[in-house]
Amino acid sequence: MQLQIVPASAGIQWAKQGMRTFWRQPLAMSGLFFLFMATVSVVSIVPFIGSALALVVLPALTLGMMAATKTASEGKFPMPAVLYLAFKKGPQRKTMFQLGAWYALIFLVVMLLSTLADGGTFAKVYFGGAPMTPEVVTADSFQTALWISMLFYVPLSMMFWHAPALVHWYGLPAAKSLFFSFMACWRNLRAFIVYVMAWGVIFLGTGVLALLIASLMGNPQLMTAAFVPMALMVAAMFFSSMLFSVRDCFAIDLTDEQTSPNPSGSE
Repeated sequence: MQLQIVPASAGIQWAKQGMRTFWRQPLAMSGLFFLFMATVSVVSIVPFIGSALALVVLPALTLGMMAATKTASEGKFPMPAVLYLAFKKGPQRKTMFQLGAWYALIFLVVMLLSTLADGGTFAKVYFGGAPMTPEVVTADSFQTALWISMLFYVPLSMMFWHAPALVHWYGLPAAKSLFFSFMACWRNLRAFIVYVMAWGVIFLGTGVLALLIASLMGNPQLMTAAFVPMALMVAAMFFSSMLFSVRDCFAIDLTDEQTSPNPSGSE
């Protein structure tokens, strides 16, 4: 496994490839994304541990979306079972759950740090334990907690961006996958900045389009009805683009078979 440095323009290409792949199998990719969201929602309602358990399964479900993208990019129809690929019995299943446990632990630490700013209001809103009212959202303490959580979530996201793919397709242990994922994002930071900006523009454009549709229909209340399905579709496209950053940042083509760790593959 060899880490590659890509130009900043690669970020645009990842977004384009994600959208192109989505439209190859729009029904399948939309359905899988809804199934992704439904699975997280169902797991989160487990008493006492639901919120933490939902965080644990996120890396595994993200791997499922990557696998579905791989199938769709080959012109095939990804079946629902591909979303749960990481849960199948195999040498990487235990490692994937270790990855999920690390994600849940670090994420909860980030939420804990945010409570230092607002006494836990932001965390309660995030986990659904408090309503998101204009008064709450505009409070200075809430805004500070939001920025603190975002500041610490960026390195967390970098650590886990490629990690599920590195565990499943490259056979790396959890700790190494987190290290190489972070390094891949850091060494290709310009490409990822462009990538994030591209999706920001796409989401913003979705909101403008929804507003335009509502205006043409003469009913501003239709904006929400138009925006929600469009935003979910764009989110599905976003998940469909993640795989291409893995393919470009690491110099090995992904295969259907899981591989053994390569001790010499540092960079």
